Amino acid sequence: MQKLKITEMNRLTPDEFKKQQKTPLIVVLDNVRSLHNVGSVFRTSDAFLVEAVYLCGITSTPPHAEIHKTALGAEDSVDWQYFEDTHQAVRFLKEQGYCVYAIEQVQGSTLLPDLHLSGDEKYAVVLGNEVKGVQQSVVDVCDGCIEIPQFGTKHSLNVSVTGGIVIWEFFKQLK
Repeated sequence: MQKLKITEMNRLTPDEFKKQQKTPLIVVLDNVRSLHNVGSVFRTSDAFLVEAVYLCGITSTPPHAEIHKTALGAEDSVDWQYFEDTHQAVRFLKEQGYCVYAIEQVQGSTLLPDLHLSGDEKYAVVLGNEVKGVQQSVVDVCDGCIEIPQFGTKHSLNVSVTGGIVIWEFFKQLK
């Protein structure tokens, strides 16, 4: 097997990306501290044609060299919007007809393998802070919570890893 060169991969240009039909998914970052995590979520969102990334609270916004380091330009292709407060973003999404899920470990959460999405719906997922997760007050206003089953000794995954797993599952079910 021969590795493909970048020129052989037929990737979209940023302009072509903007014109593509998107996965009906918006990713909301609730006070994510790490600029590398923000960049990684942008890059994954680009890979799976996510509609937009909403950056909330202390989450930094482009342009920023540290976001670009992991986003590699995806911060220019994926639409994004900033909200001072995650509650504003969730309210806005619900007004636009989105079903909003927090990705969090809660009583009564839906395990990711048990999630069944409808192609007729638009979705948003809220990913939380690296230490505190999704704010409880944000969990309270979401339509539900999704949990990634884990089988080791740790109780959480890195937010960018969580984003990758969840975005991939939504893409598989909605595209």
